Amino acid sequence: MDLFAFKAAEQKKKDAPLADRMRPETLDEFAGQAEVVGHGSALRGFLERDEIPSMIFWGPPGVGKTTLARLIARTTKSRFVAMSAVASGVAELRKVVAEAEDRLKLHGERAIVFIDEIHRWNKSQQDAFLPYVEDGTVCLIGATTENPSFEINTALLSRCKVFVLTKLADEEIEALLERALADERRGFGATAVKVEDGVLKFIAGVADGDARAALGALELAVKAGLAEAIGGVVRLSKDGVAKIVRRSHLLYDKNGEEHFNIISALHKSLRGSDADAALYWLGRMLQAGEDPLYVARRMVRFAAEDVGLADPMALVIANAAFQAAHQVGMPECDVILAEAAAYLARAPKSNALYVGYGKVKKDIAEAPNDPVPEHLRNAPTKLMKDLGYGKDYIYTHDAPDAKQEFLPSRLRGKKYLEHK
Repeated sequence: MDLFAFKAAEQKKKDAPLADRMRPETLDEFAGQAEVVGHGSALRGFLERDEIPSMIFWGPPGVGKTTLARLIARTTKSRFVAMSAVASGVAELRKVVAEAEDRLKLHGERAIVFIDEIHRWNKSQQDAFLPYVEDGTVCLIGATTENPSFEINTALLSRCKVFVLTKLADEEIEALLERALADERRGFGATAVKVEDGVLKFIAGVADGDARAALGALELAVKAGLAEAIGGVVRLSKDGVAKIVRRSHLLYDKNGEEHFNIISALHKSLRGSDADAALYWLGRMLQAGEDPLYVARRMVRFAAEDVGLADPMALVIANAAFQAAHQVGMPECDVILAEAAAYLARAPKSNALYVGYGKVKKDIAEAPNDPVPEHLRNAPTKLMKDLGYGKDYIYTHDAPDAKQEFLPSRLRGKKYLEHK
C-alpha cells in the first residue's frame, strides 16, 4: 500500500460510523454471547486447535455476527472475504473461490468467505458453494436472521456448525456505550461528554439488544450536542437524547420500540377477538416491510398460547399460513396471513394449556430430576425387571377403570389443566 492509499484508508477509518470504529479487536472485547465465544465454549476450542469448521451464525441484527467472523479470520490469520447474498451471485462466488484456491496453493493462506444474509441465496446458489465447503477450499461463515432449518439447504447445513447468537442484554449494551465514550482512539474519549444519569440505560432499552443501533443513537446524540456545547462540554440529557432518537430511524425500524408496540397491538387484538383491529395491525406491519415469516411465527405461537384447546384447529391453520407465506412470499402472502389472523381472532379462546405448561416448567425447575415411578420405567432386560422396573404397571386397554399414578411421587395428584 502506497502512502496515499494508506492515508486514505486511515481517513476512511476516522470517518466510519461509531459502530464500525468500535468493533472489538479481540474475542475478549466481544460483548455478550458467552456461550458462543466464552472460555470453554466450542468455538473457542476450535480456535485454540486452529480447526475452523464452516459455520452459520444465526441471530437478530446488531449482535455481532459480522464482527465475530472478522475476529475468527484475524485470530486464525486467514484471508477474510465478505460477500452479501443480496448483491452477489454464483459468478462472483466462483471468482472468489478461484482466487482462494490459488492463494492456498501458492502461499498456504486459508480463506474465510463470509456471506451476510445467506438466507437470501436460493437453492442453486447455495448448492454452488457446497463442493468448495466439502473439499476445504474455503471456510464458509454465513450470517442469517432467519431459522437456518428453513432457509439453508439441508446438504449445506449438515456441513456447517450452527451457532445461535442472542440479542444483547441492556447491561451489555450500556457497557459498550461506556467504552465508546471512554475510548480516545475509536470513540469519544477525546471529547468532553457529560452524560446525565439514565441516558445510557434509556438508549440501551430502545436499542433492544442491537449494539449497532445503540452506538448509532449515541453518535447522533453526541454530534448533535457538539453544535450546542457550552464551554466545550457536550451534555447529554435523557429528554434531549429521546428527541434525537425519535427523529432517527431507531424507533421506527423493524427492531425498534414501534415494532414491538404494533406486534403487541396485533397480539392483543387477536386475544380480544377483534378481527378488524387484527387485520389493521397486520397490515401496518406488512406495509412497513416487516418480515411476513416473523408475523406468521407469532401467530403460530398465539394459536397455542391463547386459543389452545378451545379450538385445536387454530394451530393447524396458523402453521399452514406460515408454510404458505414461506413458499409464496410477499406481497402475495399478505392475504394468506390476513385469513389466518381473522380465523384466530374469531376463534374461541383458552389459555389453560399455556398456564398449565407454565406450572409444569416451574415444577421441573424446582426439581429437574424427579425419579420416574418404578411401575412406569422401561424394563427391556431381566436385570431391570429384577430391580422392579415396570412392576405393577396396569395396561390401560385391559383395565380402563383401574387407578394408577403417572406423575412423580412429589407431584402426585397435581393438576396442570384445570379447565379446557
